[in-house]
Amino acid sequence: MIERLRGTILAKQAPEVIVDVGGIGYEVRVPMTTIYQLPAIGETTILLTHFVVREDAQQLYGFVREIDRRLFRDLIKVNGVGPKLALAILSGMDTEQFADCLNRNDVQALVALPGVGKKTGERLLVEMRDKAGQWLSDVLPAERAHSSQTPSVDVRGEAEQALVALGYKPTEASRLIAAVDSGDIDSSEGLIRAALQSAMR
Repeated sequence: MIERLRGTILAKQAPEVIVDVGGIGYEVRVPMTTIYQLPAIGETTILLTHFVVREDAQQLYGFVREIDRRLFRDLIKVNGVGPKLALAILSGMDTEQFADCLNRNDVQALVALPGVGKKTGERLLVEMRDKAGQWLSDVLPAERAHSSQTPSVDVRGEAEQALVALGYKPTEASRLIAAVDSGDIDSSEGLIRAALQSAMR
């Protein structure tokens, strides 16, 4: 079991980051909510990890906060929710927003996420309310940073590719990015976050 990684970020291409640990580059899949919290390429980070072993693949999933990893681990225990869908859920909303969905019994916010149908959304509300217990009381309001520059074409392209990797169809990804008022956003992470938030409205 790989519990955590401490190393230098070599690359960030959502939903994956490459972390150099003692000369070994680890590919780690992370939700967008984690991408937002990571430092710049070349800087040191610590990722709390969850290691998934299947017959056809071995994959590391990483999180900056323990509360996010706990939510991910609870999500993949829900019938019909695998690591890919759990990653999409945590990319579309952070732990605080998910907790709010549970408290408000808001199935529509969950159904707005890629890969979550009405039955899955209802199952998430029922099963996660039972599982959440302790970590619900631990969540704190998340802080968000905003920038003031215009995104380049490359930034928009990266944002669209990331949405496709998270489960959106290419045409839907393009539509979501195009619908964002991007005048004050200068990063693909910011553009993706804005697009995901607008998709939930």
